[in-house]
Amino acid sequence: MTKRAAIIVLDGLGIGPAPDTAQYGDAGSDTLGNVARAVGGLKLPNLEKLGLGKCREGFVIPGLAPGVRSTAAYGIAQPASAGKDSTTGHWEMCGVLLKKAFRTYPQGFPVPLLDEFSRRTGRGWLGNKTASGTAIIDELGAEHQRSGKWIVYTSADSVFQVAAHEGTVPLDELYRACMVAREILIGEHAVSRVIARPFEGMPGDYRRTSHRKDFSIPPVGTTLLDRLAEAGVARVGIGKVDDLFAARNISSEHTPTNGDAYRLIERALETLETGFVFVNVIEFDQTWGHRNDVAGFHQGLKELDAWLPRLLSRLRSDDLVMLTADHGNDPTTPSTDHSREVVPVLVVGPKVKPRGLGIRQTFADLGQTVAEYFGVPRLAAGTSFLRDVLA
Repeated sequence: MTKRAAIIVLDGLGIGPAPDTAQYGDAGSDTLGNVARAVGGLKLPNLEKLGLGKCREGFVIPGLAPGVRSTAAYGIAQPASAGKDSTTGHWEMCGVLLKKAFRTYPQGFPVPLLDEFSRRTGRGWLGNKTASGTAIIDELGAEHQRSGKWIVYTSADSVFQVAAHEGTVPLDELYRACMVAREILIGEHAVSRVIARPFEGMPGDYRRTSHRKDFSIPPVGTTLLDRLAEAGVARVGIGKVDDLFAARNISSEHTPTNGDAYRLIERALETLETGFVFVNVIEFDQTWGHRNDVAGFHQGLKELDAWLPRLLSRLRSDDLVMLTADHGNDPTTPSTDHSREVVPVLVVGPKVKPRGLGIRQTFADLGQTVAEYFGVPRLAAGTSFLRDVLA
């Protein structure tokens, strides 16, 4: 029997506060609910039919009727790891929980560390502060082009971001510099990701390009991907999932837009005989959440909803597909950073029983379910719900 499973991570699509949301400074964040209220209610008939409006019992998402007869298994998952970044969320989904969040640098990075980065890369640095990526290239792009110095910045997440104009610094040099930063940012200064942020254009009209590259710290435990690799199960990555796992037992084709990800999912389901498809759908986070673009976020939800029939039409009899998220990124709040939230869990497939899954205590339940589905050894965290959903 051929088996195929997929986890599709709708990056940043949280569905309401977690028990500890306020402790992360995110009180009031409710990505899906707040977007729904901001636009006067959501009209997402296909997601509604799956059970999106039923995922979180007692919470009403304007426009989504909680009383519909769902065609999917539905529920929510709470974050159990410390932190609220993409690496933490994806690792937890694959069975690796963190007791301590990755270090952040709200006041910028230590100057001796940046001087070492400068010495080893042969260029000076600008910035060194928490900033929006589009705002900081508008602010410092011209000076960067005059001086050749790196633009270094961070966010509320554990990231060391290096921006450079593609006409000033070749991409290969930017990537090498980020590899140097990755070597430096270990131990007490370990960050989750070093991110290359190339841009193009002219002063007053700078634009980030699609050549972003993430350099993640390797997972600190055995992941679902490791288990599947050991068992010889094929793994197909779509989006930035390889970057989040330091390319350990996963390779991936990157996708600058959600539409690109959807097309690659379709291709994978048309060609893959057996294996696991792991997807990061990026724009809810990168394009709309981080830029507080409510209208864009809403349009993205409508495009996702319109695409769902294409996904469902490509499923084979034994396929198991989960749609979820890795954290929130509420575009309606003043913050432009990730928010600590619970995430939706929607499980689809021809043999999936429509039923409520309740509140899962960790994202790792998804990975544990996939592990059981493929018959590989259990992960260190998570409780499988496979027998609850398969008819």
